[in-house]
Amino acid sequence: MNGSVINHIVAAPADGRSRLRVVRLDGTTTLTLAELHARAGRLARGLRDAGLRRGDRIGILASNCLEWVLLDLAALRLGAVTAGFEPGKFDPDGSLIGRYQLAALFTDRQAQDPSPAQGPNPAQGPNPARGLGIRPIADVGRLIDEADQAVPLPLVRYAPDDVTTIKFTSGSTGEPKGLAATVGSIDSSISAIQGLFEHDGDDNLFVFLPLSLLQQRYWIYSALRYGHDVTVSTYEVAFAVLRRVAPTVVMGVPAFYEAAMRHIERAASRAAGGQPSPDAISAAAQALLGDRIRYLWTGSAPARQSVLRFFADAGMPIYEGYGLNETCIVSKNHPRAHRPGSAGRVLPGKKVLLDDDGVISVWSEHPVNSRYEYAGPGESERVFGADGTVRTGDLGYIDADGFLFIRGRADDVIVLDNGKKVIVRPIEEYLRASPAVHECVVLCPTQTHLVAVVSPATDPPDATAIETRVAAANAAFGKDEQIKEIVIAPERFSVANGMLTSQFKPRRRLISQAYWNPAGSHQGRASADGI
Repeated sequence: MNGSVINHIVAAPADGRSRLRVVRLDGTTTLTLAELHARAGRLARGLRDAGLRRGDRIGILASNCLEWVLLDLAALRLGAVTAGFEPGKFDPDGSLIGRYQLAALFTDRQAQDPSPAQGPNPAQGPNPARGLGIRPIADVGRLIDEADQAVPLPLVRYAPDDVTTIKFTSGSTGEPKGLAATVGSIDSSISAIQGLFEHDGDDNLFVFLPLSLLQQRYWIYSALRYGHDVTVSTYEVAFAVLRRVAPTVVMGVPAFYEAAMRHIERAASRAAGGQPSPDAISAAAQALLGDRIRYLWTGSAPARQSVLRFFADAGMPIYEGYGLNETCIVSKNHPRAHRPGSAGRVLPGKKVLLDDDGVISVWSEHPVNSRYEYAGPGESERVFGADGTVRTGDLGYIDADGFLFIRGRADDVIVLDNGKKVIVRPIEEYLRASPAVHECVVLCPTQTHLVAVVSPATDPPDATAIETRVAAANAAFGKDEQIKEIVIAPERFSVANGMLTSQFKPRRRLISQAYWNPAGSHQGRASADGI
């Protein structure tokens, strides 16, 4: 496969002088990319000596660390498949090995059921006789030290449809769905992003989100392919180390930049003794994020326009993009094509298709995959078309200049600006159980908080009863599911006024357009705070 990023980094790093730095609470480790490549090769030999072969699955359940990086790269050298499990969402027990057919599970957590690590287990997947079971991630060092370096590794070459990793969707209910990611999808995404941002030897990309998220490993692959530095840290210490490591690029999410903005504003106000000047804001931003920032990357949820403007004014532009686990990166703003509020232009190798309602589907020249693993009946068919096209469930449009805008969700799953997903249907059903509520729709028009638009059951509406029911819902549901505003519709939803379909289902988009005006007030609109 000519030009394959993965095949290039399996063969050798592009620039052995660039560095990987891993910064954690327990210290900092720095390796040149040449040293990283060599150490990953030794680990691959150690895994081979332990019996692992091409196609075996290696699970990793740990916080970001050097061992995580080495296991991932060693698996590529061996032709094994990694499965990254996010700490807090999974527990290291024997059932994890059986459920996901793992030949080994490396973890920095205390195993709840360590018995599989003691020897072969029939539940250990495709090669139970070679199963390593559950192993402390510290065993990586031992595998490297004890590996037979005299026997060369087999030559591994990847085709576009080959799979290197199993990634997991966040999932709205039940077990997370698995998705086997193809080499073609990884190669095309990294190559497209490199074409937009042209990372080079002067760059240092800062990664602190979990490495279990495949896209975070892209930046390590990018360093090995294109010869730039990369720093891996954790969310807990990100702010403490940013200025010290002086990155040129920070890979974050909107909630992270919201927190950074508040920190910068406070620091600038203290330094200025009052209202800070633009220069004071810029100085405080450099004090927090370092003085080499070229740009900031954000995704997973829409960022507020005020946040985008704040960092742009401080000389640190944030570039938003759009993508899903099922599609990888679809579109991205970048220095030569940036429209604030949009998700950027669609990347080469991708096509965004819009149906009559504005629901987005994505076609990829190299799809991530065409089905889920570990998903319920019908889940794959609901999302993936016969040709691999992905129905995203998002609403959007493309403007005359080719910029993609995301308007929200087409179904009842809402994504907040902190990346949390809220299923609104149970909340709506809870509200509809009140005799005062005929119908209701829970919206999240600004991605920051929930708004309940209520069609009253009585005329005039029983506003007290509606507010009491909303207060009960806020007590019954979680912190990300709180309703902050109520809009009582002056006219009951009906088929005649267009608010209901012929099957008496609410038309969410029309209801949002009719009853939500974030710039001003609306009849029947009230805050739910304090009720």
